[in-house]
Amino acid sequence: MKSDLLACRHIGISEKDEEKMLRKIGVGSLDELIDKTIPANIRLKEPLALPEPMTEYEFGQHITRLACKNKLYTTYIGLGWYNTITPAVIQRNVFENPVWYTSYTPYQTEVSQGRLEALMNFQTAVCDLTGMPLANCSLLDEATAAAEAVSMMYALRPRDMQKSGANVVFVDEKIFPQILAVMTTRAIPQGIQIRTGKYSEMEMTPDIFACILQYPNASGNVEDYRTFVEKAHAANCKVAVAADILSLALLTPPGEWGADIVFGTTQRLGTPMFYGGPSAGYFATRDEYKRNIPGRIIGWSKDKYGKLCYRMALQTREQHIKREKATSNICTAQALLATMAGFYAVYHGPEGIRTIAERIHSIAAYLEKNINKLGYKQVNEQYFDTLRFVLPDTVSAQQIRTIALSKEVNLRYFHNGDVGMSIDETTDVSAANILLSIFAIAAGKDWTKAEDIPVNSTISKALKRQSSYLTHEVFNKYHTETEMMRYIKRLDRKDISLAHSMISLGSCTMKLNAAAEMLPLSRPEFMCMHPLVPEDQAEGYRELINNLSEELKVITGFAGVSLQPNSGAAGEYTGLRVIRAYLENIGQGHRNKILIPASAHGTNPASAIQAGFTTVTCACDAQGNVDMDDLRAKAEENKDDLAALMITYPSTHGIFETEIVEICRIIHECGAQVYMDGANMNAQVGLTNPGFIGADVCHLNLHKTFASPHGGGGPGVGPICVAEHLVPFLPGHPLFGNPANTVSAAPFGSAGILPITYGYIRMMGTEGLTRATKIAILSANYLAACLKDTYGIVYRGATGFVGHEMILECRKVHEETGISENDIAKRLMDYGYHAPTLSFPVHGTLMIEPTESESLSELDNFINVMLNIWEEIQEVKEGKADKEDNVLINAPHPEYEVVANNWEHSYTREKAVYPIESVRENKFWINVARVDNTLGDRKLLPTCYGCFE
Repeated sequence: MKSDLLACRHIGISEKDEEKMLRKIGVGSLDELIDKTIPANIRLKEPLALPEPMTEYEFGQHITRLACKNKLYTTYIGLGWYNTITPAVIQRNVFENPVWYTSYTPYQTEVSQGRLEALMNFQTAVCDLTGMPLANCSLLDEATAAAEAVSMMYALRPRDMQKSGANVVFVDEKIFPQILAVMTTRAIPQGIQIRTGKYSEMEMTPDIFACILQYPNASGNVEDYRTFVEKAHAANCKVAVAADILSLALLTPPGEWGADIVFGTTQRLGTPMFYGGPSAGYFATRDEYKRNIPGRIIGWSKDKYGKLCYRMALQTREQHIKREKATSNICTAQALLATMAGFYAVYHGPEGIRTIAERIHSIAAYLEKNINKLGYKQVNEQYFDTLRFVLPDTVSAQQIRTIALSKEVNLRYFHNGDVGMSIDETTDVSAANILLSIFAIAAGKDWTKAEDIPVNSTISKALKRQSSYLTHEVFNKYHTETEMMRYIKRLDRKDISLAHSMISLGSCTMKLNAAAEMLPLSRPEFMCMHPLVPEDQAEGYRELINNLSEELKVITGFAGVSLQPNSGAAGEYTGLRVIRAYLENIGQGHRNKILIPASAHGTNPASAIQAGFTTVTCACDAQGNVDMDDLRAKAEENKDDLAALMITYPSTHGIFETEIVEICRIIHECGAQVYMDGANMNAQVGLTNPGFIGADVCHLNLHKTFASPHGGGGPGVGPICVAEHLVPFLPGHPLFGNPANTVSAAPFGSAGILPITYGYIRMMGTEGLTRATKIAILSANYLAACLKDTYGIVYRGATGFVGHEMILECRKVHEETGISENDIAKRLMDYGYHAPTLSFPVHGTLMIEPTESESLSELDNFINVMLNIWEEIQEVKEGKADKEDNVLINAPHPEYEVVANNWEHSYTREKAVYPIESVRENKFWINVARVDNTLGDRKLLPTCYGCFE
């Protein structure tokens, strides 16, 4: 392998390291280890047919050429995406900062206080602007938030409605088409009917359980919905409102006129359009629905000494615990983008947000007045930013389009011939003059150039917001760049990320997100593109998307790809939806059961339920494999109704099951499909693939296998790859003329982060990708060999080896000493490590996945730490350490406790915080002691204003 390729930088293990590791494992070569790990009958016969790898420099030139094929016109299309200004202090210190983008979802509270606070700011901003008391810390996008609102309101139907079978949700016809399409995709399998019409003419019938409105509506008009909401509530119907969050700085928020749910996107709060995504969807509701709200909620709590802190609240609602009974299948959200939106609110504060909104509205008002003078008629009586013009008889939409394109401007063209525009934060006097000139030239009339546009409002008193917002100190304190930079830094110092140490979370693949892959995301050609621009303006994006799709087909062995799903769980749902569409097409739509092994990730059963299936659980045997006798029996018993098997490979237990080909055969003989969960694809790439094994569909986690960062809990990308017979049923998009199976607001989902995976594949090449897989398996087996004689390994494959991850046995430790896997996880923080995956998929254990990116010195340090913790456990077992007062049950030890004058523990401060020399050299100081996991659930406080007293 050439030494200037990314693989040499990405893979942490050298050939010399390899020899030492293989000796410890007890095999002669890396190929021997792979032969003993992966069944011979599923090994690929030929290397992957991918392009030759590029060097980092060559890729930089290549991606620049692609970027230059994107033409950045000034775009006023709107429809849910708007140009915005990302404050440089946020772009530089958050979006481009590996501390923020390489951290994990904040389950381990004590080493996540920084991003928990940032997400609390986001929730507070959403609550303040919408006028609601409760918000989650982001959803995937506006359209999936709408679908979640429908599901939630359906689950909340009163008993009489459930009894009578009320299953209709009324949707006002003036809703964005992508929102309607995703709601329809998600509603159909749940037996929910979508009924569209004019809200002003709608009659409440007993079969309607909920209503969806848009504010301002899809044409840009701001409707006064108060009377309608009263009518809906009188009929016991709930009302959800899709609201433009920036407009709520000027408009009366839905929470003040009776909405039960308010949802939308926070893209306008400083997140670039990225050709459609990612950006943080938001979801706000009433406090009484806190156990029904989808997604994650950040709440206040206290640590063991009473210090106020943050944690993810009400986690028992989540699919990891509730599985098929979960309210939603959401796993990944959009934490990094939510963090940026929260910081945008902090940086601008209430006055800044209001000023931005007023400027947008004032420019719209100026344009309305002056374009009307040219003979056009603006038809939105009340508006925030969007104008819709009826053209005079002498002017056609095509004329305006031609003139606009000559000035590099994109407008919105309605089906009936009207022309519209949505003004945004970047619009200034110069841009307004260009817009005015387009309409003047088309009408053949003179116009006066504006020198300045004064602040003006055309919003009626009835619709104008009177209430205050963003009154908390955090939104009124950090308005200089110096203060903002230091605030962001103060938060990021509280969190462990890959910038500090290995994050060994099993099933999460926390590998390197190389700088060469990340750099293109900051190019304006990728950041600032609207997803609905004419195709010839997005040639660079389209070429990248096509190239990446072809590469993913090669890697997975499949015939078709959709990049639309914007998380792994969304990918699961999409794959199942495609299977359902295929079965219906061949007259097998009655098949409604999904067979799922007991070891499966919690999103599998949750996604199956969301897709309208029922689940049948298949047992695992003592070795952690699928119990073949039970599988055969369950498949035979349900063969006439079986739609699919969902199986993770290698298994969630970290094992390459030898019977996988036979498993696929059994399912296919029943007339069902095989869905392969791609969560563990990092152990397959280049060595085997789902298509070769015999699966019909798989999803990929680009934020695991393909080097896209986790972002503290998103963004993720979950594309699906399918066999030939499923290709016709892949998701379409209404804005491209095909609304079938749409699962994301944007046609290509989170297109903005696809350059990362594209870069990873193009720079690694076949040899680099294949070696990465082998080294991931090598590193996991090395850890297993080093820890087997102390903790022990729960499951091994048929020949005694693990896959790319392994499960560490901690149950015996608990039986003998009272020390739990949670105590070990918290103690790891004192050593500067994020905990492995806790009690999943086996309760009382730790699942560890080292990835290929970690060096041997980092692996050895982690092993040394784990063995030192083992010694600390033995001290408790042997009575050398107090069972009620030891370094494990008191972990983690926060800085404020260690430096206090009073130290009441039976062990030294040094033992608590400097247990080994490597910690002394690179100490991560923890901000809080162990956090109370029940206080914040008993009293949920989801905004900055919360108070326990």
